[in-house]
Amino acid sequence: METKIQKWGNSLAVRIPKAFVKEAQLAYGSPVDLSFDDGKIVINPNPEPPFSLDDLLKGVKKRNLHSETGTGKPVGREVW
Repeated sequence: METKIQKWGNSLAVRIPKAFVKEAQLAYGSPVDLSFDDGKIVINPNPEPPFSLDDLLKGVKKRNLHSETGTGKPVGREVW
């Protein structure tokens, strides 16, 4: 399928036809991996990681919890 490069702000963009979006199981905001391979621009779906913040926090235990780290005195208008 032929399409055109279009201007989008200061960047260039290509619209992905609905049939391609459906076939690749993409939606608005879907993360993708953009690469350049042998002179070709390649877009690969990059699904969200299969874990959530809650899943990650379940791994925090007393034995792997570190203490606070000092960052020095305020240098601006920080409020601590």
